[in-house]
Amino acid sequence: MWKEGTIGVPDKGGKYTAVHYWAKAFDEGSIYGIGEGRISKLMLKQDGNIVYNYDRGLDVPPQTTEAETALAILLKEYD
Repeated sequence: MWKEGTIGVPDKGGKYTAVHYWAKAFDEGSIYGIGEGRISKLMLKQDGNIVYNYDRGLDVPPQTTEAETALAILLKEYD
């Protein structure tokens, strides 16, 4: 099932950076999922740029600290 949303990642100054995501998550983990988990496809965009992409394999590693944080949040939520 496809999921779409935006995660507000806070910075030290109390402001938030928007990281938009599109994820394809299944009911069970798979060898194609991130860490053999439930998410088999995931794109993160920040300021219109792709900052992470996984499509049954890593295509673009996290490009920003905000992408790393958003990825951790999504993995916890869906796995």
